[in-house]
Amino acid sequence: MDELARAFGLALGLLVSGDRELYGIVALSLEVSLAATLIACLLGMPAGMALALFRFPGRRMLVVATSALMGLPPVVVGLFVYLLLSRAGPLGALGLLYTPAAMVIAQTVLVTPIVTALTRELGESLLAEYGDFLAAMGRRGLRAIPTLLHEGRHALVTVALAGFGRAIAEVGAVMMVGGNIRHVTRVMTTAIALETGKGEIALALALGLVLLTVALAVNALAHLTRLREAELAHARA
Repeated sequence: MDELARAFGLALGLLVSGDRELYGIVALSLEVSLAATLIACLLGMPAGMALALFRFPGRRMLVVATSALMGLPPVVVGLFVYLLLSRAGPLGALGLLYTPAAMVIAQTVLVTPIVTALTRELGESLLAEYGDFLAAMGRRGLRAIPTLLHEGRHALVTVALAGFGRAIAEVGAVMMVGGNIRHVTRVMTTAIALETGKGEIALALALGLVLLTVALAVNALAHLTRLREAELAHARA
């Protein structure tokens, strides 16, 4: 018990003192996850709205596949990206393996299906509410996508937060393609795993506290956004 209390004390000391290594890891974690979430939103939100709007052969299969991909095993994604970026892979010449860029790619692959599937669900509910209005305004096909994205902007914040929460907590894929290199590709999740294995509990606890704080903040913000959206929907009704 004394050892645990001492570890917590050291962890708090690292947080308060502004330990350079600790905050460097936190900064890289946020940079990688925010970049992956942004790319996933740029790809997945228009794609999700398009899936909600258009009817075409194979659409149902694509919808099912998108929903199924929300549960992609991170280590499988890590293996796929590793093979893609390795020297023998098609993108090996770019030299991206064991860099933050490789970690962004892996997280983007994991987050994009989540953003796409959740955006499609939102798009279908918006179409049920605004479909006749869009048709009357001549907003059909691709022209309707910007309008739907604008009308669903508050709910899309929740979608983005869900994607970010998935990215920031990821460990398997980023470990495989990033290599967990100190001062280069070490992020909170991989550092916690490494430091715990080494018995360096203080740094692991400090990082765990930061990661927990980020996760709680994301969930709280998502909840507040949903409440705001419900209030706006009630006001429109």
